[in-house]
Amino acid sequence: MAFENETPIRVGLLGAGTVGSQTARLIVEQRDELAARVGRPIELTGVACLDPAETDPFPWIDKSIVTTDTMHVATNSDIVIELIGGTNVARAFVLAAIESGASVVTANKALLAKYGPEIYAAAEAKGVDIYFEASVGGAIPFLRPLRESLVGDKVTSMLGIVNGTTNYILDEMTTKGLQFDDVLKDAQAKGYAEADPTGDIEGYDAANKAAIMATLGFHTAVGIDDVTVEGITKITADDIAAATAEGKVIKLLAVVENGEAGVSARVYPALIDESHPLASVRGSFNAVFVKAEAADDLMFYGRGAGGAPTASAVVGDVVTVARHIAAGTTGPSIPLYKDLPKAPINASKAAFAVRFLIHDKPGVLAAIAKEFADHGVSINGVNQDLKPTMTDPGYDGEIQQLRLVTHLTDEVTLRETVQAVCQLDCVTGEPSILRVMD
Repeated sequence: MAFENETPIRVGLLGAGTVGSQTARLIVEQRDELAARVGRPIELTGVACLDPAETDPFPWIDKSIVTTDTMHVATNSDIVIELIGGTNVARAFVLAAIESGASVVTANKALLAKYGPEIYAAAEAKGVDIYFEASVGGAIPFLRPLRESLVGDKVTSMLGIVNGTTNYILDEMTTKGLQFDDVLKDAQAKGYAEADPTGDIEGYDAANKAAIMATLGFHTAVGIDDVTVEGITKITADDIAAATAEGKVIKLLAVVENGEAGVSARVYPALIDESHPLASVRGSFNAVFVKAEAADDLMFYGRGAGGAPTASAVVGDVVTVARHIAAGTTGPSIPLYKDLPKAPINASKAAFAVRFLIHDKPGVLAAIAKEFADHGVSINGVNQDLKPTMTDPGYDGEIQQLRLVTHLTDEVTLRETVQAVCQLDCVTGEPSILRVMD
């Protein structure tokens, strides 16, 4: 196929791991198709990694372009794909690439959650593109619609499942009745969880994505330090059983809102009714709900993890940027023209399900109810039918679970109430606190 401009658009790849290797494969194997879509040839001209031997299992990567000189690749390309991860080192390479006149495509959510506004401003000042579809939701085309299709609307909130590892763990606990530690080991053995799963199970991965979502959706800088985070490590089989008995499931959610008190971005496990669309999001799949004033409710669903699905989003960004280069233009910038306040944690209210382990004897329920009343927290429902799996070595009698569901209250008041209840002699163990999503 003949093009008006036969000069290849040079693509440099930083990182040849799970996603990087699949990104290289798509660029090389679909070279002709991509060239036809762009209007100019696209050529992978450099692959940077710590050890060139890392690319040996990937025959589609030309070994003559593999190097350990990451800065050379970053500053001698038309498009730089950053897939090395981390923050400080990645920031240096990305900013160097932009300064050299290259556009950047990245899947690095931690980088953008920490340094996003700086990088967006640098790209705009230099007149180059910065695209990062794969940083939230893997293969799901979510950020581009948020960034471009909804630019004429006002987004008010977003919530969703944005971490495949935690979703797999909670799904296995729900369907098989297993404990958290057992499912985590299984997930690691199957490659669904990292050897060090802290970033996933403690909610930090989802928190990075929540920061990006809030920044794009609300046109204001929201960093990782602005996100409150609670992971899933305290979720037990008892929590799962109690949720199932009430027709609910537990999901780790990223929730961002733009309300009267300001912008909030939070990650926490929550109870969702089995009829809710998010309840059916299984395994490594992700889903995000967006609420906008004019468009109303939107849902984005798809593969949220994996080398090939994530590479699909990366290469989609590469094609978009390459089209801009071929046309001598750039895509829309990321306008962070607002300086919205960050809402305090007690600004929003929710219903909570609180599960206590109690000594099964007269007066316990009344004592706990009194603490809730004294703190101004109204109780909406009580469930005392479920037997716990835990025991209290210091108590010879029967241990019972007491599960209370509150009316709407703020989190600070709720936690102060729970702390007061835990001081009672008739309460043992660690309580479980879960939000109840409407």
